[in-house]
Amino acid sequence: MRERRNFVRLLGGGLAVAAGATALATWWLHADVPAAAFEIWNGPGDEPDVRKRAVAYAVTAPTAYNGQPWRVDLREPDAIVLHADRARVQPATDPFGRQLMIGHGAVIELLVMALAQQGVQARVQLWPQGELVGDAPQQWPDLPVARLTLSRGGTPDPLFAQVLRRRTPKQRFDTGRTVSADMLQGLTAAVASGAGGGVQSAGTVDMARVLPLRKLCAAAARVELVTPHTARENLRLLRIGPQEILAHRDGFSLNDPALRMAVALGRFDREVPAAEDSLSFRQTLRMFEDQAHTAMGFVWISTGGNSRSEQIAAGRAYVRQQLRATDLGLGMQPMSQPLEEFAEMAPHHAAAHDMLIGAAPSRHARSPTVQMMCRLGFPTAPVPPAPRRPVGDFMQA
Repeated sequence: MRERRNFVRLLGGGLAVAAGATALATWWLHADVPAAAFEIWNGPGDEPDVRKRAVAYAVTAPTAYNGQPWRVDLREPDAIVLHADRARVQPATDPFGRQLMIGHGAVIELLVMALAQQGVQARVQLWPQGELVGDAPQQWPDLPVARLTLSRGGTPDPLFAQVLRRRTPKQRFDTGRTVSADMLQGLTAAVASGAGGGVQSAGTVDMARVLPLRKLCAAAARVELVTPHTARENLRLLRIGPQEILAHRDGFSLNDPALRMAVALGRFDREVPAAEDSLSFRQTLRMFEDQAHTAMGFVWISTGGNSRSEQIAAGRAYVRQQLRATDLGLGMQPMSQPLEEFAEMAPHHAAAHDMLIGAAPSRHARSPTVQMMCRLGFPTAPVPPAPRRPVGDFMQA
């Protein structure tokens, strides 16, 4: 099989590690990785506390680079207070915290859905003590992002049935299967029906538009790989082998035996990205290019401005869209690189805005902004879940 003959090369110290695109699932579900790393996907079990049950569902929310940057305060009765975990920011790839806020929107939406499923209505108040300001999220004050006030009521959302089934595919898509216009319409309708906040969604399955977007995503991925500070940030998020995967339950999980041996022998350096002329670099780039060039469609989410509240609204819309994709049996993976805001990405960031919404990007809060861009298609293999930290790790004492 072609995918089994391909090689994924990791960028640490120029070390090349064999692993096929189809074998990604084997890495994630390898028998040596304890099941506890994935236990969150089994649901809250017999947990009696309504709020803790909701949190158990909500922390399956998608976040950039599987960062899971949330803290939850349950000390106030009949309320859930959400904070940003500033220890989990990614200043290289997300210097202004935009993706961080999108992740908070996703967890808020799942909290609301999980509470409604239990007959509880949640009123969401953003920034109860004032909105976070400043461009460097690691320097933000520890102010709550949202306060959810609970009361009786709540109407179950049909998309809730997909929460524990939702996956983010990272392998090639089947280029022999097209994504229908009806499926695309179903995704954009999921945003229109539940997002609010001035969020809009559009997309394309027209190859005349898909092909240049594929090229844009591949080119942007290369920029992230060749930029030293973003490459190092990604390397530091690698979790290699069962012990690291279980200990962290975040970031990028890899369980390849050769890579594990290299780590054990001290031959894997997370601070030294591979040189551009190395085989390891070329093969890593090929992995990202395979993702981009097998996209069978794209869908994107935009807002009229770029305020923190609009970023959160985009995150709420995005997770609904992924749940709808799950319901449709469709793969949906963020292509985040063209939208990243570090200096070296600026030409691709501008191109993405021009191609998707016909507007020049700006850091101004009232500038139209593409918040999310995702490729669509049908995965060539089963998509495994991502590790998640235990629910207790998210609780603020």
